[in-house]
Amino acid sequence: MGHAWGVEPRRLLYSIADAAVQLSVSERTADRLIRDGEIESVKIGRRRLIPHDALENYVQRLRRTR
Repeated sequence: MGHAWGVEPRRLLYSIADAAVQLSVSERTADRLIRDGEIESVKIGRRRLIPHDALENYVQRLRRTR
């Protein structure tokens, strides 16, 4: 569902499945990156969620190490 003028707000948190899509990796890989501490996550209730900036930070670290 769109918002005013069809602009979607930036999501603050992603599920593991959605984070995997954003990174173009499998859910299994995204889960491993989270468990290994490569990507920061937060827990809300029973759900493990990944902050938007944690994905950006991970990609920036990858770019610096190539």
